[in-house]
Amino acid sequence: MTTAIIMAAIAILTVVLVMPRMIPFLHQLKFGQEIREEGPEWHQVKSGTPTMGGIVILLAMGVSLIGALVLGDMTTGHIALLFLTLAYGAIGFVDDYIKVVKKRNLGLNSKQKLLGQIVIGLLFIWLSGGFSGSATYLAIPFTDLSLDFGVFYPLIALFWLVGFSNAVNLTDGLDGLVSFTAIPTFLFFGLYSLIIAEEPGAALFAFSAVGALIGFLFFNAHPAKIFMGDTGSLALGAALAGLSIMLKLELILVLIGIVFVVETLSVILQVISFKTTGKRIFKMSPIHHHFEMVGWSEWRIVGTFAGISLAMALIVYVLI
Repeated sequence: MTTAIIMAAIAILTVVLVMPRMIPFLHQLKFGQEIREEGPEWHQVKSGTPTMGGIVILLAMGVSLIGALVLGDMTTGHIALLFLTLAYGAIGFVDDYIKVVKKRNLGLNSKQKLLGQIVIGLLFIWLSGGFSGSATYLAIPFTDLSLDFGVFYPLIALFWLVGFSNAVNLTDGLDGLVSFTAIPTFLFFGLYSLIIAEEPGAALFAFSAVGALIGFLFFNAHPAKIFMGDTGSLALGAALAGLSIMLKLELILVLIGIVFVVETLSVILQVISFKTTGKRIFKMSPIHHHFEMVGWSEWRIVGTFAGISLAMALIVYVLI
């Protein structure tokens, strides 16, 4: 536990020290976020706020995990998770770069982004033993039952990686929303890895993410001075999915990551409804924008979603 706390503290300190220098640097480069016209009109005041803050999150996690290497607590799983996170972050960085430098607001097209996610996802599954024929099952939460998918399991793991990386990306629409909702989820994985599963590598990785996000909130809580961008959100979503795969808690992630699941479902349902009936279920999707449209403040939405995330993490931890 002591090492895990040290990892989190190193990550917090890294963000707090680096971010005050990163923000003016990004301002100087004019790496400001272009706000999409179809979003809430009052979000236009955020236009020009620096993005790519995920670079510092990933840096903090990397520096923290170097500490684990020095202390001799680095594991193969640890390395695989770090590779996954940094690689998905690289996809996000390219996407952000195209948006803010090339002035193409949608960044990479969907096929380019998906191809990168698939290739990296397959590499991670291979590194973590997903092609070896072992651990090819999904555990049914709160039971001793499981479903073995055999040779088809890598496809499920790949769907999990791509799906959750994009789910967290969709959630990143309000100041501090991803950070406040992801912290309890990473904390759950950290405590589970440390106390129940006795997987120190996964635990230190999760605690480094917790620390990096806590540090980031000093600059990203409303009103945000910087956004994490796709650089951060794609990486964090992949990291959560990777932890769930490594710990065999894939279906548990659906519960503790319920905010990300609901955000994604709101988009899917909105599209299906509009294309089939011409009517919208929500005033705007993802669902956090719906609550904005009905008059909720950003703080109320973020606080409510963070409370749900924390409650689910606590309930599942008690029951598991």
